[in-house]
Parts: sequence; structure tokens; C-alpha cells
Amino acid sequence: MQDNPQENSCVVVGAGISGLLAARELRDAGWRVTVLDKGRGVGGRMATRRFGGASFDHGAQFFTVRGDRFGGLVEGWISAGAAAEWARGFADAGGQRPPDGHPRYRGSEGMTSIPKYLAEGLDVRTGERAVTVEQTDGGWRVACESGERAEGRALLLTAPVPQSLALLAESGGFAPTDEASRQLGGIAYDPCLAVMALLEGPSPVPEPGGVQIKTEPLDWIGDNARKGISERPGVTIHGGPQWSREHYEDAEEDITRDLLSFAGEQLGADLASATVETSLARWRYSWVTSAHPEPCLVASEDPPLVFCGDGFGQPKVEGAALSGLAAADRLLGRAG
Repeated sequence: MQDNPQENSCVVVGAGISGLLAARELRDAGWRVTVLDKGRGVGGRMATRRFGGASFDHGAQFFTVRGDRFGGLVEGWISAGAAAEWARGFADAGGQRPPDGHPRYRGSEGMTSIPKYLAEGLDVRTGERAVTVEQTDGGWRVACESGERAEGRALLLTAPVPQSLALLAESGGFAPTDEASRQLGGIAYDPCLAVMALLEGPSPVPEPGGVQIKTEPLDWIGDNARKGISERPGVTIHGGPQWSREHYEDAEEDITRDLLSFAGEQLGADLASATVETSLARWRYSWVTSAHPEPCLVASEDPPLVFCGDGFGQPKVEGAALSGLAAADRLLGRAG
């Protein structure tokens, strides 16, 4: 799939870890790469929000390493000061903390530290919502809501698959083949409602700052101060997938009240009365419930169009990273 040298260019839609790693691989191979993202910053669900003098990881809370390729990346991030080991086990729903010796990693100043590091030196344009994709004689042209345009020989779509498919459908131009559409349509996600609460004093979350519940209505409670990313005490509460789906469109005040209540019951504390300020994040595509078996999907060979992200191959942060690398490998002709 490798292009002629003078045509080596790519537009990447989505500045999460998949898109940023793919963009770095292509840039290092001499390609001209433009990355577009609708958000105010990079990272996708590797997200950190700040308010009230506190920092909150409100999407992905940590990541693990299973394979050598991702492990090599993480070693580089740690050396660069972008990542750090957090813990080797968390409290469970019963309050027990059985350490398993397996490292969990975080961004050095929040999960967004890693994508910020990866974006250094790249042409990343944030606040740019892609609205149309047009196939041209030389490849692809992506137009944004602002009027910004980017062109490249190859196009890499890294957003959650329903959003990428909607972008193509709304453009009215290129459509994946029936087989590609069938495979892409099989990728499914669950939502997550996440409440961030700034507290008056230390939280009752046990060391090292996380409780993995993995039931309903709660999935996770994290203490961002004990985690080491916030100077002021603040907790992140993730609703479980079923509860989040059922209440996704509820009013913010109702979601916040309920999740604070659930977390307080879990921890044996009155979190609501200790809360100074809150914020809500609605992650419509949070957990991948049905992934594509391969790490990326090529929807067009000429001009190249590749889908990747955490809905492909392995799960979680490592899977998303490997998916972006696999997409770059395909474009560079390195895939077997």
C-alpha cells in the first residue's frame, strides 16, 4: 500500500493514542501528516480535566502492559517523564486490596500527559470537527466545521467507529464495501457516565487511590490526589455500563446526585456533603463490547482508507496503541 515518495501524505481524524502513534510512525518515515480532532485538546478518552485547583482523570484511569511492542513504548514514555507506575493492585468492591504484582501505569500529570507528549512535533489541529470527506484524484480531502481543510493521499479514521461511519455517510461520497460495512457494524460500545467531585478534605478511597467495583451501578471510584496527579482532593466516579446506558440522557444534577450517593454507600461515607464542586463527562463510546478481530481494517486500497482505534484487535489502551501502529504499518507496507 506504500505510495510514491512525493505522494506520501495522510490525514488522520482523531488525536487519541491510536491516531497520534500512527501519525508519529508516518512522520518518522518521511510522510506529511495532518491530525484533526474536534476536542479542545488531544487524547480522546485519555483525558484529564482541571477545575477548582484539582486535576481529574475522567476517562481511562490507568493502563497495563502485556506485549513487548507496547512495553517498549511505555519505557520510552517513563524515560521522557510522560508516564509513571501507579500501583500493583486496587481495592475491590469488598474493600480488599489483593496485590497481584502487575504494574498499572498512569500519565505523569494525568492521563493526558501521554498524548500531549506524543503530539509534540506533529501537525495537530484541535477544535476542528470533520464534517465531510471527499475522494479526490490525489487521495482524500477532509473539510471541517470551521472551514479548515486538510488533504492527503491516505486517510486514517481513528474515532469510535459509529462516528467514523457517520462522517462518511454524511459526506455522501465514499462508502465502504458491504463486507467492510458488515465488519465495522459489528463493533459495539457501552457508554460511561463519569462524575468528578472536588472535596473539602481527603476522600475515603483507600490507598493507592482506586476501587475497582465492576458491577452495577458503579464501575470505579478513583482518588486523583492519592493517585498523584492532583494537589487538591477529588474523586472520579464511573457509572457501570448498564446504569450509564439507562441514564445517559438524564439531567446532570440527577446523574451527579445518584453517582455521589452510590459511591458514598460503597465507601461508607457521605460524599455529597463533602463535595465542593462537580463536573460531568458523558462518554458515549467508552467500553468496547464487541471488537474487530484484526488491529485495523483497510476499507480502500487506492486511495488508502484505514479504520483503527480501540475497537480493533486487543482491548483498552494497549490495544488502541497497537491498532494505530498496525494502521501505520499497513500504510508503510510493513504489514505481513
